Amino acid sequence: MSSLMKLLHDTKYWGMIGSLLYLTASRPDIMFSVCLCTHFQEAPKTSHLEAVKEIFRYIKGCCLTLWMSKKQTALAISTTKAEYVSAGKACQQALWMKQALVDYEVKLNDVPVLCDNKGAIDLSKNPVLHSRTKHIEIRHHFLRDNVQKGNISIEKVASKDNIADILTKPLKREPFNLLRLGLGLMEPTT
Repeated sequence: MSSLMKLLHDTKYWGMIGSLLYLTASRPDIMFSVCLCTHFQEAPKTSHLEAVKEIFRYIKGCCLTLWMSKKQTALAISTTKAEYVSAGKACQQALWMKQALVDYEVKLNDVPVLCDNKGAIDLSKNPVLHSRTKHIEIRHHFLRDNVQKGNISIEKVASKDNIADILTKPLKREPFNLLRLGLGLMEPTT
């Protein structure tokens, strides 16, 4: 392989690893595989590039999931606004992940953002601003704009099925174990 081809191959590998490392913050299921692939950054072979592409195929094949808990910088005067702002942040992350996958020739048609607040879902689908939403800053309407453009879809998730709850709420043993199973952190028992 010529030195130019090797440099292009290495640069692509480094970029893919960088994208995957960013994803590990919200995708603990790929942490081990990605960290293993980082060991070969100095002199990646074609087999290493194929392994990285396999991780991207895995991400495409499974539900594209983000979970994030962060203290909000904007003051929310309602739970709808708080959920709307959080769903907007999830939308930003989902679009980033979608673009990162496109850069590596993995295309996703629809990326759903799951939300457990009906008010936030309704607000994201309503193109009309009215008195109840005038206190929400324009920058937070990124979610609504992308729903209207068809870049993402926002869907209702039942509270009992909301995997993010395992990271943000105290749960009883049974719901905790069900959500842990949903994360893939434990094997189903028979």
